[in-house]
Amino acid sequence: MKKAQLSGSVRASVGKKDNSALRSAGKVPCVLYGSGEQTHFSVRSVDIEKLIFSPDVYQVELDIDGKKALAIIQDKQMHPVKDKPVHIDFLELNDKKPVKLSLPVRTSGAAPGVMNGGKLRQPYRMLRVIGLPGSLPEAIVLDISALKIGDSIRISDIEVEGIQFREPSNAVVLGVKMSRGAVADDETEEEEAEEGAEAAAE
Repeated sequence: MKKAQLSGSVRASVGKKDNSALRSAGKVPCVLYGSGEQTHFSVRSVDIEKLIFSPDVYQVELDIDGKKALAIIQDKQMHPVKDKPVHIDFLELNDKKPVKLSLPVRTSGAAPGVMNGGKLRQPYRMLRVIGLPGSLPEAIVLDISALKIGDSIRISDIEVEGIQFREPSNAVVLGVKMSRGAVADDETEEEEAEEGAEAAAE
């Protein structure tokens, strides 16, 4: 996984009034848990927004007034109108303890079904997984170069060493659907075969 660095300051108190004062000062209240005692701290809003609005998922190297910890963002609360973070929960990572999180789904290659006019549909932009911190990839990369119209990739078709998926095994992650004006893959193959036969005859 990608790593990012983030500096924070310990919070002296955790009341609503203090949290409001922090937000007014351009900071976000946070909590770090997972290794016993919780640590309440704050970070600059502009710094945390770079992470939560990124398409990537990061392991975050925290520096809280000199205390170092490696963590992931486990939960976030957003303002319902301003779309700004109002509270962030960090889970401290342990190399020997599996962690649950969601990883982005990305594709590689070009699907023949899409080139023939089909539409690539991707119901899952993120997949819930569990694995040891050292085994977690940056993303779940799926090769779509063999997908024809009507084909799909399900959870049961995906194998990534070191992680397990928490989605249903029959869930369709992405697929190529027929769209108006699309050419069926078998028709394209027949045309190519006929063109090849004609060329051979000549």
